Amino acid sequence: MTDDTDQKRSVTETTEQKRDAAETFDEHADAYVESRVHRAGDDLETLASWCDEADRALDIATGAGHTAGAIADRGVDEVCATDAAPEMVATARSEFPGLRGVVTDAERLPFRESAFDAVACRIAAHHFPDPEAFVSEVGRVTDSGGVFAFEDNIAPEDDALDEFLNQVERLRDPTHVRSHRDSEWRAWIRNAGFEITDSVVITKTIDYPDWVRQLDTPAKNREQLEALFADPPDDAANLFEIELGDDGKPLSFANLKVLIRAKKQ
Repeated sequence: MTDDTDQKRSVTETTEQKRDAAETFDEHADAYVESRVHRAGDDLETLASWCDEADRALDIATGAGHTAGAIADRGVDEVCATDAAPEMVATARSEFPGLRGVVTDAERLPFRESAFDAVACRIAAHHFPDPEAFVSEVGRVTDSGGVFAFEDNIAPEDDALDEFLNQVERLRDPTHVRSHRDSEWRAWIRNAGFEITDSVVITKTIDYPDWVRQLDTPAKNREQLEALFADPPDDAANLFEIELGDDGKPLSFANLKVLIRAKKQ
């Protein structure tokens, strides 16, 4: 009985977690249209270029549609933008006419096997409760020889730095589940039947005031964030390029992102 109860509780908590995340992103869809991190960058162009030989592309957790739009601009005829938040899908279709939009869970995609010859997911997977299920679904819907173009924030391999980063992310955004490590993503992608052909870890500078403003982070959480940035663990200040103002409050920091191109075997 205990195992069954724990399993039901886990399913319920995961469902609530996904619902809360979708509601949060519905409320802030407009902010993501103008988000500096999401709307442009060499990383966006790289992911889009990895998909430019596709005929049928899927963008998972599209947000405001920047990645799906960039893929379509590369000449891909059919681009489907999906997200768990209905307002995000509506925003993506409004901002990038011609996209197909589907509201769906990233871990339970409503598409047939081998439906797409390119699948993208950019700066979103840290919100997914079951990343292995997500990657497994990507493998299922990607055709043989197709491309998986993936990007997400990652945690360092060091435990203390990993804990610091994820604590910071959860304080800013309660829908944040976890930034995983590069080694974890590589293993999950390979296990889903892909060969990794390109991979790079980059840093991207985050404007701190804009970052907390984007999701209306509560004042109490901002106070805790400021305390963490003012007294980070060893090596965190250098790794995350933490910049503080004269008043000791954070101005900017850099997070780590991995870009992976993988080919379906």
